[in-house]
Amino acid sequence: MRGKLIVLDGPDGGGKTTQIQLLREALEREGWKVLTVREPGGTRVGERVRAILLDPALGEMGRRTELFLYMACRAQLVEERLAPAMDRGEVVLCDRFLSSSVVYQGIAGGLGMEEVIRVGEFCVGGVRPDLTVILDVDVETGTARRGARKADRVEAQAREYQEEVRLGFLALARSQPDRVRVVDARADAAQVQAAIWGLVKKIL
Repeated sequence: MRGKLIVLDGPDGGGKTTQIQLLREALEREGWKVLTVREPGGTRVGERVRAILLDPALGEMGRRTELFLYMACRAQLVEERLAPAMDRGEVVLCDRFLSSSVVYQGIAGGLGMEEVIRVGEFCVGGVRPDLTVILDVDVETGTARRGARKADRVEAQAREYQEEVRLGFLALARSQPDRVRVVDARADAAQVQAAIWGLVKKIL
C-alpha cells in the first residue's frame, strides 16, 4: 500500500513543529511507520540551501531567486526521502511543502499562484499531499510566540507581507477544499491536535 503525505503549513508561529511531533506520536500509537521532514531542508543539500534562504543578511534576494531555491530543496527532498518513504507505505509528515511557495512567493510575493503551482508540479514529480492542514494564526500572535528569538530573513519581512501570507493561506484553502483544510492554531496545543487528528483519520 502506498503511503500518505500529510503537510502542516501556515503563517509563522502556528505551532507546526509541536503539532507534527504530537501527530507523529498519535500515528505511531496506531501502528504507522512515520517519517517527519521539514522545508526548506530535510536533506544534506537542502540544509545548505536553507541556510542561504533564511540568512537575514541576504535581504536583497529576489522573489524568483527565492522561489527556485525553495524548489531546488523540495525536488531533492522528494527524490531522496519523500517518494521512497511513501513507496514503503509510510506516512510522511512534512513541515511546509509546495503550499508555502504558492503563498509566500506566488500570492504574497506577487509571482502568481498558477505560475508557482506549474513550476512546483514539475519539481515534485507528481507527489501530492493527501492532506494539507493550515495552522491559522494572526500576525500578532505569531510574532508573540517567537518571543526573543531573532527573526530569520522571511520572518523579518514587513508586517504587510505577513498579513498577505495569512490571507494567502486562507485563499488557498478556499480554492482546494478537498485537500487543504484550516485549523485555528490560537487554541491550546491539545485542542489543535484533536482538530488535526480528526482530519487525518479521514484519509488513512
